[in-house]
Amino acid sequence: MTSPIADANGTPVLPPRSHHRLGDFTTDPRVLLISGIAVVVATAGVVAGFVLLKLIRLATNIAYFGQLSFANLRLEHSPLGPWAVLVPVAGSLIIGLMARYGSEKIRGHGIPEAIEAILLGRSRLDAKVAVLKPLSSAVAIGTGGPFGAEGPIIMTGGAIGSLIAQALPVSDNERKTLLVAGATAGMTTVFGTPIAAIMLAVELLLFEWSPRSFLPVAVAAVVAAVERGVLGLTSPLFPFAGSVDVTLVGVLCWAAMGLLGGLLSGLLTRLVYACEDGFLKLPIHWMWWPMLGGLVVGIGGLIDPNALGVGYDNIAGMLQGDVHSRAALLLLVVKAIIWAVALGSGTSGGVLAPLLIMGGAMGTVVGAFLPGGGAGFWALLAMAATMGGTMRSPLTATFFAVELTGNTHVLLPLITACAVAHAATVLLMRRSILTEKIARRGHHLIREYRVDPFALTKVQEVMTTEVETVPSDTTLYEATRFLTSPSTHHPSFPVVDPAGRVLGVIDPPSILRWRRVGKHRQTTLQELLAGTKITVAHPDEYLESLADRLTTVNVAHLPVISRETGRLVGYIGWKDIMRVRTKLRAEDRHRMSFFKLRSSA
Repeated sequence: MTSPIADANGTPVLPPRSHHRLGDFTTDPRVLLISGIAVVVATAGVVAGFVLLKLIRLATNIAYFGQLSFANLRLEHSPLGPWAVLVPVAGSLIIGLMARYGSEKIRGHGIPEAIEAILLGRSRLDAKVAVLKPLSSAVAIGTGGPFGAEGPIIMTGGAIGSLIAQALPVSDNERKTLLVAGATAGMTTVFGTPIAAIMLAVELLLFEWSPRSFLPVAVAAVVAAVERGVLGLTSPLFPFAGSVDVTLVGVLCWAAMGLLGGLLSGLLTRLVYACEDGFLKLPIHWMWWPMLGGLVVGIGGLIDPNALGVGYDNIAGMLQGDVHSRAALLLLVVKAIIWAVALGSGTSGGVLAPLLIMGGAMGTVVGAFLPGGGAGFWALLAMAATMGGTMRSPLTATFFAVELTGNTHVLLPLITACAVAHAATVLLMRRSILTEKIARRGHHLIREYRVDPFALTKVQEVMTTEVETVPSDTTLYEATRFLTSPSTHHPSFPVVDPAGRVLGVIDPPSILRWRRVGKHRQTTLQELLAGTKITVAHPDEYLESLADRLTTVNVAHLPVISRETGRLVGYIGWKDIMRVRTKLRAEDRHRMSFFKLRSSA
């Protein structure tokens, strides 16, 4: 048990009453209501995800086999032959028309659009997105687009959560939480990875870490995991039973694979945006760009049909070690080119499944030269590293790989590879494939989450203790001369009586106000301030609440009053508060200069 604080005489001193209101979190019971709404959002997200998966199969079978069927038919068995090259072109034309005359927000892979809605659009998405995004994605993927279903369903689930929230009396932050809950449910539906979906929300979508947002999102993920089982969706999606011994050589190889995954991530990101830059230079409307991308996809499909569509069979084959190095290398090259070109053209589709395939193909090729572990193990490691590096979400990628395979024995190799890949991309690239698109639209975001320094710093740590005051018997005339004197360097001053109690604060606006209403020049400040409500600060309160008070009362400075004596002990203003941020930046610069000094030495 912690002993109470004592004064100099050993007498116990109770903490100020305000401290009893402080806690680790600011969450209140309303989170239970939002969690209940998240159950409804999750159910709607599961339905949307299930429908999307069925629509992709239906579109594939219509486009390549001429069948109204939901059967899982393989594209290489299509009877179209060389004419199959035109299928992605036709599908891309439909996407272009839907984007131009429906909603331009369906273009792209979905996650940047969800982030943009959260940060800039008050988490508001319209009904068009909820309907057109899954339809356009089903057409794009079903006609051979080399994409995954996760990005579109994240956008669709988010739109559903946003629409439900817009119909209810909730705050902007609660609407954001419900949007992310829908996105989480959608991702869980497609892949059966509730933990990874929660981690994606924390690392990428919520932009905060608090129970008020985490709990509803966790509820949505769990509900979606249960309901997808009711719908007959299998889990894990790609069972993998391999394991590996922990040795020094093995750890070095895991790290090497992570480094290669990080380098591949950077290459793929640059390739996508190089293609996008190329399309921006074309003298035609963006509606036609997907058709050109579709032509490249069609040609790539003739070279390697395995590069078309979501390619889940490729992932399963590489994990089982059934894909040879030469076939994996061809898949990597063709998939990377058609994926980058198609995504750069502005069509609709996700990035997770393609990243898994390209990373797995790289791991299959490189793994043939690494000791320990089978081909499937190295493919899995490279999948996770490439995904984690490209999305800058190492924890998401780690848990994603574990849940996809149902194998917890490879958790240590996975986090090793993902951490190294993350380090490589963070040091080599300023932005990820997701945030680059947002930056190109003129917006900047930071994905580093820190505790608010205002919530940890007390007033007494930054206040000015040597306070220049004005006596209460000063006349209005004398106060006017004092404030307008060239030797006066501050805009406001506390007024104190002979007992040291603060009566108020004077500044030029208050002087002008008294003069305008006709106050006599010999009137004392004590008379002028009589009955005035004083807003003060206390030395033991935190800057977080003080900043809100300064904004509410619209003043720049406040006197700091001791709770025990009621006397003036300091003065604080916005400049003092912002000194906290300056101190943090100075500490960062000191750390950087230290490393520069050591390296130069």
